[in-house]
Amino acid sequence: MSRMLLSPGRYVQGAGAIREIGLHASRIGTCALVIGGKTALTLCGEEIRASLAQKEIPCYQECFQGVSSQLEIRRLTGIAAANRADMIIALGGGASIDAGKAVSHEMKVPVIVIPTVISTDAPCSALSVIYSEAGVFERYLFLRKNPDCVLVDTTLVAQSPARFLVAGMGDALATFWESDTCFRSGKPNPLTGGVFPTLATRALARLCYETLLESGLQAKLAVERKVVTPAVEAIVEANTLLSGLSSENGGHAGAHSIHNGLTALASTKNKLHGEKVAFGVIAQLVLEGRPKSAIKEVQDFCISVGLPLCLEDLDIIDPSPGDIRQVAEATVAGGETIHSSWFHVTAEMVEAAILTADALGTIYKKAIR
Repeated sequence: MSRMLLSPGRYVQGAGAIREIGLHASRIGTCALVIGGKTALTLCGEEIRASLAQKEIPCYQECFQGVSSQLEIRRLTGIAAANRADMIIALGGGASIDAGKAVSHEMKVPVIVIPTVISTDAPCSALSVIYSEAGVFERYLFLRKNPDCVLVDTTLVAQSPARFLVAGMGDALATFWESDTCFRSGKPNPLTGGVFPTLATRALARLCYETLLESGLQAKLAVERKVVTPAVEAIVEANTLLSGLSSENGGHAGAHSIHNGLTALASTKNKLHGEKVAFGVIAQLVLEGRPKSAIKEVQDFCISVGLPLCLEDLDIIDPSPGDIRQVAEATVAGGETIHSSWFHVTAEMVEAAILTADALGTIYKKAIR
């Protein structure tokens, strides 16, 4: 039985690394379309242009419209083709990165990913999440390959609101627990085309989790003060590289499916991906009957860095039974990764897990007041 490890072609991280983009771009293309949100382009668009110019690489910059939808991907692909771009530089947060990777996939050209916020583990993966125009999860787009280069300038990351780094920790928090579920079930990982993961994947997942517990709070405090410390470097690597490699190769399970279900409620629209995933982790642990010590360890971490513990933290206030059932049914839809569990999962089971996780979080918060 074969095993496989997927990874980006090159991973670069450090303070001031954005100034090296021309060097890495010159290896793979001659003309670039830079895709990023308005804030990201303002933050480092000129530095990218200057670094590319040093290598005589022209670039065109286009502002991402905010949602990684099929319509937006089609628009950006048209702009890239019109400018004869032979590589894409995807800049910003998870949504613009997903859109940029999807454009490179459609055009069959290389892509360099430059995350300016580390709010998800999207940068390293051969996967784009596609949403509706209203921001509701629609599907996963499986890409032909991982990014050719991922470049993370930790100085830029430290200038972004700490909430984004914390949300990235929430996304990374799922890595160990979801990959452990996939290892237990022994089911093939659809993200790797059904090929089984390596032992390295399991080690990366464990290291990711341990790094979060060790350095998460300190990194949050540093970024709140706009500074880079070893803890920030460690958490950036955990959120991006360790989580990206181990989640893609190890597989997703309940936490991400519960996140997808939560997007069905309009009240969660202003919550970040990783914030919803963090609550999904707790619900997954309840669903799987994990020990209370494991649940408390996750709760302790979440409260220390400011991740959600209950539905109220996700702006879901006094939900009706119909609301929770809607989330549960979306969570178990066909093709969802919750079916990577080692047992059959129903909407009724998910509904019970969500309500129990919510109750545990509410009790936890009352106990520490």
